[in-house]
Amino acid sequence: MCRMRSAARSGAGHRGRASGGFFLIEVLVSIIIITIGLLGMAGLHAVAIAKGNSSLLRSKATQLGYAMADRIRVNLIASSAGAYATLTPGSGLTDPGCINTGCTPAQLAVSDYVEWNTEVASSLPQGAGVVCVDSTPDDGTAASPDCDGIGNVLVVKVFWTEKASQGQTTPPTFVFSTPVRPS
Repeated sequence: MCRMRSAARSGAGHRGRASGGFFLIEVLVSIIIITIGLLGMAGLHAVAIAKGNSSLLRSKATQLGYAMADRIRVNLIASSAGAYATLTPGSGLTDPGCINTGCTPAQLAVSDYVEWNTEVASSLPQGAGVVCVDSTPDDGTAASPDCDGIGNVLVVKVFWTEKASQGQTTPPTFVFSTPVRPS
């Protein structure tokens, strides 16, 4: 009878160790699955942050573009005379410094542009703004805005560059443009 008990005990002990091994494998597989899931969530979070930053830059560019359009609409005399028609970063414009002493409409146009373009440059990565007459407003770069001078509609263009996404060799350059019809 003693032999039966020890045989039963040894069989029970053997089965306990085998199921303990399966339990350990199940725990390891569960840890691997959870780790893969957490890595996926971390990657998704990184993409969401990048897209959120891109959205923020586009929103800021839109706000800045409309701000310049509003400045043009307010200064009707200068916009009607064409003072806003060729304002680009490379044109060597400087602030006339006449805000406190009284500006002519043309000086106010230059002052508006210089102040606005400074804000664009400080608010957006590699930001630059252009105001010109252009029949194809969604083209060009900050270095070459491609303003053709055709038509009678002023266009406000805001250029900026975002970080390169995974797999891109050069960062993308974006342009926001809005037509302005002073009334």
